[in-house]
Amino acid sequence: MQDVKESGLAGPLLNPRSVAIVGASDDPKKTTARPQQFLAQAGYAGNAYFINPRRETVQGAKAWPSLSALPEVPEHVYIMTGAEAAIECVRECARIGVKVATVLSSGFAEDGEAGREREDRLRAAAATGDVRLVGPSSLGVVNPRNGLMLTGNAAFGEPGTPTGGIFVASQSGSVIGALVSRARGRGIGFAGLVSTGGEADLSLGRICESTLDDPGITSYALFLESLRHSEELASFAQAAHRAGKPVVVYKLGRSEEAAALSVSHTGALAGEDSESQAFFDACGFARVNHFEGLIEAPALLQKVAATAHRQEPRIGVVTTTGGGAAILVDQLAVRGMTIAGPSSKLIADMTAAGAPVPHSLIADLGLAGAKHEIVTNALQLMQDSGEFDLILFVIGSSARLNPELAVQAIAERGGHHVPLVAFALPEAPAAAELLIRSGVPAFRTPESCADVIAAAFGRRVTTIGEGARFAIDPSTPGTTLDEMASAAVLQRQGVPAYPSVALSLAALDGPIEIPFDFPVVVKALSDKLAHKSDVGGVILNVPDLAGIRVAGQTIAANVATHHPELALDRVLVQKMADKGVAEALVGYKISQDVGPVVVLSTGGVLAELFADSAVRLAPVTLETAREMIQEVKGLRVLDGYRGSTPGDVEALAKTIVAVSNLAVNDPDVLEAEINPVSVAPVGGGISALDALVRRKTDQAGEALPLELQSTTRA
Repeated sequence: MQDVKESGLAGPLLNPRSVAIVGASDDPKKTTARPQQFLAQAGYAGNAYFINPRRETVQGAKAWPSLSALPEVPEHVYIMTGAEAAIECVRECARIGVKVATVLSSGFAEDGEAGREREDRLRAAAATGDVRLVGPSSLGVVNPRNGLMLTGNAAFGEPGTPTGGIFVASQSGSVIGALVSRARGRGIGFAGLVSTGGEADLSLGRICESTLDDPGITSYALFLESLRHSEELASFAQAAHRAGKPVVVYKLGRSEEAAALSVSHTGALAGEDSESQAFFDACGFARVNHFEGLIEAPALLQKVAATAHRQEPRIGVVTTTGGGAAILVDQLAVRGMTIAGPSSKLIADMTAAGAPVPHSLIADLGLAGAKHEIVTNALQLMQDSGEFDLILFVIGSSARLNPELAVQAIAERGGHHVPLVAFALPEAPAAAELLIRSGVPAFRTPESCADVIAAAFGRRVTTIGEGARFAIDPSTPGTTLDEMASAAVLQRQGVPAYPSVALSLAALDGPIEIPFDFPVVVKALSDKLAHKSDVGGVILNVPDLAGIRVAGQTIAANVATHHPELALDRVLVQKMADKGVAEALVGYKISQDVGPVVVLSTGGVLAELFADSAVRLAPVTLETAREMIQEVKGLRVLDGYRGSTPGDVEALAKTIVAVSNLAVNDPDVLEAEINPVSVAPVGGGISALDALVRRKTDQAGEALPLELQSTTRA
């Protein structure tokens, strides 16, 4: 099929000059009758045709027997038939030259093998022409600006769908109607809404990218059930960044199933949700966790610029209700946001201007302060002070009963370069509408307010690449290398090799040469043992050569007990490491959804238990690696916690970068991990004490140069 831009998708998708509804019903109570009703109610000005071969009329309009019988080729067709009939209809669309077909029909990929076969035939039918598909299982496409209502969602039966700049794209059909119903009467409006359904052809990312040139669209709100077609979502992210149009996303799913497929701790630590967050950060998307944040966030995102790295904004809170403000302070604090109280000078200036507040974290004007002049003076001084990056006004009962007081004054301050947002403690939709139409983001719940503020200031500058990361198939069969071969792979990326030697178990009774001092660690060496300590395959503090022989015999017996089918023939002897300041885990994996990711966590055998990790798309820069270290609570000891010896943060950061570079330097690696990485005091570097690498089966071991191959001492 043609490229989205070559196909001229945006016009027939959102602004078709003619539409046809296949399967239109004469029974006004049926879902398939609704699109005809909605089009008439919304005043769609184009030509609308209704296809029903069994009737002369449907709901008073002429019924046509087929698309081919129409006096013109409709630009957009909405198909509301069974699955098999939908396939034939798409074939007809392709034959006569329809540009876009939206398919409501279900019974495709979601119905197992038979459904997947039907979906293949649906795509094949479209491929016989130039028609592009939305769906299947799409609840439709809506453009309230021109009355396009190709949907059976009952929420659009209410007249007057609010117009504005938000374009909604949802993988869940019911969401488009739910968001419209929540936006009504609040000053929030839409430039378009699309239910993407099964995405058999056009993905959510493709659809959004095709609309970026529309000047009426100022922001995007995405509801995601999965990250299928993430490479196209990444392409949209880049284009949206160039167009200066912010994107907010709400994603379902915090599954742990994918982690079970991994051989390393990394898979469990970089779970589906962590990978999604890393992807959204790289895309420059603001992610919200409250549903209403999808429609409340765009107004603030247009005022708060994305940043290259996380920052702590200075948030000023001003209020006429101390209790209401305390609720917001609490919600912000649990999201890691810092409240900045007014300085003594600012308090004095506010007092002199007739807006006195106490020396406190909150600028509390009190009940008497809910007056237009007082609020205006307080906000002007706070916005001009240079002490805040954002000001949050928590409004009391006057928001509902007397909006001409505090609310009107707040609305008049929306154009300042320091963003002003508002939350009314009582339910006050009229106040919210006044504020939003005046350019002041307003929120219905304290949770959503705090959620959106945190998302806005957590939004990153778009860094995601052109899609090369998606060229690797993580489901490719892989082979796990033994520890010494794994360490060699990582050494090629710049991870320092740790003193080690492999010994044959058969040769332990003879002379043994160890090229480093005792004590040592003895480990089972096999590509079949990903977690050696789980089977008694590691013995620490071995004092001498005799101890190595005993340790080898013990390990062989332990492994035989747990894995009688495994014939262990080698052990790895390592120099016993000095105790470092901290132990970390540095991991790498190819995610099914988002491509290569790098993971940092506290190290050791309990890494998964604490689930204290930072995840990014790979590769990363040194600055990003430093940021990851700061995010892991268990590694804050490296900063010299409570007077302790600080650790070599730079050496750990360089190790993270080196491992992340597998994404570009060694793409045959499916998974890699160093656990633990022992971090020495500043200047002492790191010690990579254990390594695990899984490569594509057909490439396992072949990329290693001879000088780095693991050697066995006989």
